[in-house]
Amino acid sequence: MIFYGIVVAAGRGERFGEPKAGLMLGGVPLWKRAVDALAEGGAYGVVLVGSVPGGIPGGARRRDSVAAGLAALPHDATHVLVHDAARPLASAALVRRVASRLAEGDVDAVTPAISIGDTLKRIAGERVVETVSREGLVSVQTPQGFSVVALRSAHAADDDDATDDAQLIERDGGSVVFVNGESGNMKITHPDDLAVAEALLR
Repeated sequence: MIFYGIVVAAGRGERFGEPKAGLMLGGVPLWKRAVDALAEGGAYGVVLVGSVPGGIPGGARRRDSVAAGLAALPHDATHVLVHDAARPLASAALVRRVASRLAEGDVDAVTPAISIGDTLKRIAGERVVETVSREGLVSVQTPQGFSVVALRSAHAADDDDATDDAQLIERDGGSVVFVNGESGNMKITHPDDLAVAEALLR
């Protein structure tokens, strides 16, 4: 298995209020922390997508930015780990865990996941209409690992949007499994999240 990384750093950060990839965490940009985790976890190289130093242009949607990264992969890449710059605290150990499961060769995709501790409610406007069972549900993270062939096939199969690339694999009939994620592998979505990440880093 020859695996490379793609770091998606092209988001507009609408919920945050500004693009997030260049924000500093412990004196290091978020995108750099994501790249370093992949490199330290064993990636042969990392393609950075977004308006950051060394990045290639992204697309209008997340999946379009991933497609740009796929197109830029070296020809010898057999597998790829797709990671978000907005998850700067993922460890190299998590990268190796995803890659190790992917290397077994019996699945198309691997995603880190953690159990859901909160009670889930379905809402309509401001009204709570239903409590949703947590049984059989997990919260997924990045980096997610893929066979390059399977991920390219999934991208070519349809043009509908997706919240992550594992969803594209699912829609294309591919196999997706999970490995244990990390509770500290939080996503920077709102300004308060950056303060929490700073505390975790300390």
